[in-house]
Amino acid sequence: MNTLKTGDKAYAFDALDQDGNRRQLSDYIGKKLIVFFYPAASTPGCTAEACNLTDNYAALQEQGYDIIGVSADTATKQKKFQEKYSFPFPLLADTQKEVIQGFGVWGEKKFMGRIYDGIHRKTFLIDENGIITRVIDKVKTKDHAAQILAEEQ
Repeated sequence: MNTLKTGDKAYAFDALDQDGNRRQLSDYIGKKLIVFFYPAASTPGCTAEACNLTDNYAALQEQGYDIIGVSADTATKQKKFQEKYSFPFPLLADTQKEVIQGFGVWGEKKFMGRIYDGIHRKTFLIDENGIITRVIDKVKTKDHAAQILAEEQ
């Protein structure tokens, strides 16, 4: 797993969201962007993380951020997830794992003694020029917005 780091140019993604709309990194040039990767829609940790970002959406916007969530779920599953919790941000349906691999968040994981490949929960903060300013490796799902905002104050 070759994860992008602070100072790297963000992966120039071009993917479809839950509604079939094309989302590209170039759409966000001139804006700050939070790209958060999560293993699977509608699971407890992923729900807590996305809901925490939603609850703090206004504060994140005040700091100039747009938000995009990414998992390998289908557009249908992402749509149901977004609608159920009224997320104000798009969720990319990266079923081919192009964005996931582009940011380097796909790799070996261990859970309950089992080893498998999967998405690592990571968040990338990207500046107005498409450069990664921070990578959050140890995401606190129930307090993720505070992690992001901690260095913005």
